[in-house]
Amino acid sequence: MNRRQFAKNTLLASAAVSVSSLPDFSKLSAPATRNLKKGVMWGCIETGQTIMEKFVAAKTAGFDGVEVMSHLDRTEVLKARDATGLIIPSVCGENHWKYPLSDPDPAVREQGVASLRVSLQDAAAYGADTVLLVPGIVSDTVTYSECWTRASEEIKKVIPMATDLKVKIALENVWNNFLLSPMEAASYVDQFRSVYVGFYFDCGNILVYGWPEQWIRILGRRLAKVHIKEFSKKIADKQGRGAGFDVKLLEGDVNWTKVMKALDDIGYEGWTTIEQPGGDSPEGLKDLCTRLVTIQGS
Repeated sequence: MNRRQFAKNTLLASAAVSVSSLPDFSKLSAPATRNLKKGVMWGCIETGQTIMEKFVAAKTAGFDGVEVMSHLDRTEVLKARDATGLIIPSVCGENHWKYPLSDPDPAVREQGVASLRVSLQDAAAYGADTVLLVPGIVSDTVTYSECWTRASEEIKKVIPMATDLKVKIALENVWNNFLLSPMEAASYVDQFRSVYVGFYFDCGNILVYGWPEQWIRILGRRLAKVHIKEFSKKIADKQGRGAGFDVKLLEGDVNWTKVMKALDDIGYEGWTTIEQPGGDSPEGLKDLCTRLVTIQGS
């Protein structure tokens, strides 16, 4: 696909995400009680050595579930899940940075597809309904159009498996220079024409591109899961973009009241999962859970 054709296709896809496809927010109202679950991402549980110890730490802190990484020991994960009663709502792919689906080398892309298949199998084994995937990376050696086309082609290969397993592939924007606007993200998801491809939305990551509540309303039904993460624009401006994450939940620039209202407006009921530093002790994990409860009630 040449650049002219890519631009044409992108414009047509964006046009498909018209105002008529969005919810009529004037007819929606916030539920009396939000039906949101409290999750924590595997990498945030920095206390405990074994899989069981980490699950116990999450349970003790008050979380309802754990988003695990792919390629863990399934037997041990299942033992920890059953012993603690925690739910595993989603699985985060272990290798999408190592083997990006946008890589120029077909062999690397093949490894990425194989890894995604393992993530889906892990999710099915755990009773999870979602796999987190960073779809591709735009760089000085991978153009935007190449990333779009290659990643799309590779994801399409795996949709039949996702459909059979009833596990959704949820695409996330993680500063990978790709899917930089909500309209474009919606168009990218829609091209697959499958309920088993959606979007994994991170409230903190998106602050460098716009406002989380706007993304949420545009993504609407495409929203599969939500990561709760804080970000400070002030710190980022002074110390560098990555330093913006060095702030506690509720102490940065995410307007959590607006975020929760946007989730109400699209009728989102599901998991809000912490991806945030601070869980390096039992007390730290408990503090994260307490802050999440406050956010959910915003």
